[in-house]
Amino acid sequence: MGSREQLGEFEQLAMLVVLHLGENAYGTTIREELERQASRTVTIGALYSTLERLEGKGFLNSELGESTPERGGRAKKFFKITGKGQKALVKSVSPVIKLSTKLGIAIPEII
Repeated sequence: MGSREQLGEFEQLAMLVVLHLGENAYGTTIREELERQASRTVTIGALYSTLERLEGKGFLNSELGESTPERGGRAKKFFKITGKGQKALVKSVSPVIKLSTKLGIAIPEII
């Protein structure tokens, strides 16, 4: 996997949350879930920069939903992980999982 194909930690977290949220993965829900599950403060600007970068790599697709009055007529931008994104995510996290298993270390024990 070339450097363009490698995922950073925040990219991994964002992609995991997009997978988790499924049909409901848009900026606000992704941000809220990241903050809740990863105990991180996430600015919407940093999140959208990451999501757009992942989309540029072909790891995510986005689609605009319907505009809504409660959002001032703006549409939500929904994200979905691609097959290429799933492969990149597995390739990115599996070395840590494999090594910890090989060494007999359960990750939750050390967190």
